[in-house]
Amino acid sequence: MRKQFVVIGLGRFGTSVAKTLNALGHDVLAMDKNEHAVQDIINDVTKAVQADAREEVTLRALGVRNFDVAIVAIGDDLEANILITLMLKEMGIPMVVTKAQSVQHGKVLERIGADKIVYPEQDMGIRLANNLIRTNVMDFIELSLDFSIFEIITPAKFVNKTLGKLNLRAVYKINVLAIKKSADQIVIAPGASEVVDEGDILVIVCNKGALSSLPD
Repeated sequence: MRKQFVVIGLGRFGTSVAKTLNALGHDVLAMDKNEHAVQDIINDVTKAVQADAREEVTLRALGVRNFDVAIVAIGDDLEANILITLMLKEMGIPMVVTKAQSVQHGKVLERIGADKIVYPEQDMGIRLANNLIRTNVMDFIELSLDFSIFEIITPAKFVNKTLGKLNLRAVYKINVLAIKKSADQIVIAPGASEVVDEGDILVIVCNKGALSSLPD
């Protein structure tokens, strides 16, 4: 399902999130006060604008209130970070993700309604982007700019069907490397007759863009 994201603040973290979301096939509005930062990303997102996100009239003019997810990636200005997070929540955006500089900062963001708080030293931008897109992604290993290995919770649509019937390679362009049945039972290189059960963890390899086509 295609979603709309707005990323505010185009430092290393914000740029990483914005580019990855765009590469995964979603609409991304990237915003920063710095003209150079905007120019650097303009060809890698749906739209990039130079603007001061502290101005509510600007956010409304850009239609930010209609976006599915907002990511506040500003880290060097705590006042702006908190103010923008608060305004976005008051606008009714379903999910606001905010970058925090410290545990104390995170507590403030939590109190004003941030839905997810990210600590840069713990969460890389690429990992966050994938988790925002696919709530059933448990972990992933990046193999290249295009391909990754993902661990996903079995989508309900796959339950009680064989891999042969699902034909995942043809339908979704993914390959199943293994199925984790339990902590101590892993089926390596499962065959076409292997049945996928509820609660199974599928270890798959695919192009990042293919992941968004999978059912929840």
